[in-house]
Amino acid sequence: MLLALQDVTFEFGARTIVSGASWHIVPGDRVGLIGLNGTGKSTLLRIINGEYSISGGSINKIKNLSLGFFNQDLLSFESDESILSVGMMAFEKALAIEKDIERITAELEHNQTDALLHEFSDKLHEFETLDGYNMRHKTAQVLEGLGFPTAALERPYSSFSGGWRMRVLLARLILQQPDVLMLDEPTNHLDLPSIEWLEKYLINYNGAVIIVSHDRFFLDRMVNKVVELYQQELHHYSGNYSDYEVEKDLRREMQQRAYENQQEYIRQQERFIERFKAKASKAAQAQSAMKRLDKLDLVEQVDSGPSKIKINFNVDKQPGKILVTLSNVSKSFGPIEVLKNTGAEINRGDKIALIGANGKGKSTLLRIIAGTESHEGERIPGHNVVQSFYAQHQLESLHLDNEILEELKTAGSGKNEQELRTLLGCFLFQGDDVFKKIRILSGGEKARVALAKTIISQANFMLLDEPTNHLDMNSVQMLIDALDKYQGSIVLVSHDRYFVSQTANKIWEIVDGEIKEFKGTYAEWEEHKRRQAALLNPNTGNSKKDRKNKEAKETKEEAAPVKAPEPTPVAAPQKNAPIDKEAQKALQKQQRIFQQLEQDIAKQKELKLKIEAELADPGIYNDKTKFLQTEDRYKQVANDLDRLNKEYEEVFEKIMEMESNM
Repeated sequence: MLLALQDVTFEFGARTIVSGASWHIVPGDRVGLIGLNGTGKSTLLRIINGEYSISGGSINKIKNLSLGFFNQDLLSFESDESILSVGMMAFEKALAIEKDIERITAELEHNQTDALLHEFSDKLHEFETLDGYNMRHKTAQVLEGLGFPTAALERPYSSFSGGWRMRVLLARLILQQPDVLMLDEPTNHLDLPSIEWLEKYLINYNGAVIIVSHDRFFLDRMVNKVVELYQQELHHYSGNYSDYEVEKDLRREMQQRAYENQQEYIRQQERFIERFKAKASKAAQAQSAMKRLDKLDLVEQVDSGPSKIKINFNVDKQPGKILVTLSNVSKSFGPIEVLKNTGAEINRGDKIALIGANGKGKSTLLRIIAGTESHEGERIPGHNVVQSFYAQHQLESLHLDNEILEELKTAGSGKNEQELRTLLGCFLFQGDDVFKKIRILSGGEKARVALAKTIISQANFMLLDEPTNHLDMNSVQMLIDALDKYQGSIVLVSHDRYFVSQTANKIWEIVDGEIKEFKGTYAEWEEHKRRQAALLNPNTGNSKKDRKNKEAKETKEEAAPVKAPEPTPVAAPQKNAPIDKEAQKALQKQQRIFQQLEQDIAKQKELKLKIEAELADPGIYNDKTKFLQTEDRYKQVANDLDRLNKEYEEVFEKIMEMESNM
């Protein structure tokens, strides 16, 4: 164990962030810390980081535990050194020894004493032990992985914008290799290739990683545990974000069933008490029933959860078949050529995602489509097109002296005040928030107001530049649902792969200044790219490990729907083929293990059903200790069943591989 929170309570002013929270972090943990906006996820990371003092409980750490915390406050760091030098600050000890070596080298030119030579030898050894000779190469490798071209590594840190500075600071942090790496929205400043690089890096990271992110794809690929901060408590789940959603629904269902059963039990007892409390012969029993009710540990009703309000678009006019045609379009910024004699056509019903690395011209192309960016070539607008454009620079068009609600009224949507307030609720403006002046809002809040104005514009063609940047997962899902029903056309730029995968029916990518169109979803595009890469590199995927992974995946997909699998028979040897007796014996051993696992899984399933029946009995809630013990048994059985299923799949894969080699 690296770190343990035990019954921790923390208040921020009059507001309680966590109460009696416990959490154990062990090596290899990849934890997604989730919760609604404003619940205190970032505050909890600061508590772990030692920035705030807790009011109750304890935080225990192993000796010399190193913590790394990536967050927005890091932007206060300033430096005129190159980004390579800033990244290399991660190797603090090695850099100090390097200076010592330089000092000793200078002294040795004039004074070659034995003591100085010994010190020089010791320093060289220590520098090598710290891998100092590779620190420059490692730093360059990480910076390039996060999107910096080699030529930019010597540029001053101070010459970069905030988003690029955050990448440098992220590089420095991960190069420090802390025991516990805490990342607060690490993908916010990264483009798609950089996110994919970070995923590959973190998969092989030796320490524990805690991630706060609204990027579902990132969480699904990165985490093996989820901790939800909800109603001042920490709720623990195994698996990735998708597993969390399934398990949470199951827990809510069980809790609701337990609540309903207990309420029915309470009604029965109350009817009994009401009927017999006045009868002398039954008065003692009625009194006893009243005492049982008083001692009852009440099960809470399942809350309704986050808002499920739907966002609805209204399209005012039906456009022609073609919305915009681009022909022979070129665009340069000085010597940098972004687009070169390229063309494309946007048709009615298109929902296009424009994806790729930063600096390839995605936002520039979006502005050209909108008609707000000068360029060479032709832009031909279609008939009856009503356009609405959401981008960061649109924030400048907000009226600073308006209240949020007033600002939405200026959009001329025809919606009444209640409808507008409902819509603002989807974009995280609750209650009296709608009366805040635009002037006092943060950049993220202004962006959400601008996005809300885009939504109610009644346009039949929307251009969206990073619309999910300042939304939580619930709001992103509501936006996805709305765009799915939207009858107009869309071109969007986003690095949120889940958002793109749920909204786009076409993918555009800028390659060497040309627009490359793929007609299909993001998942289909990814598969297409994978096949293209395999064609260009025919050896890729042919290694033993790749074949094994592919076979394991196919086996898992085939085995998934099988509820009561039959034992796998031993493959019959070919006639006249030599029989490998050792291989045969090993295969039979795996089959015996396989059959035993089937029996164990069946027993565990029966036990799980039995415990579920016990939890469904209202009487169990009369005894709190018994209820908690039963609940713990249920969790243990569920964990054992999960473990057995994983072992079952592994043995099944082994059998398939052994049979194929015989």
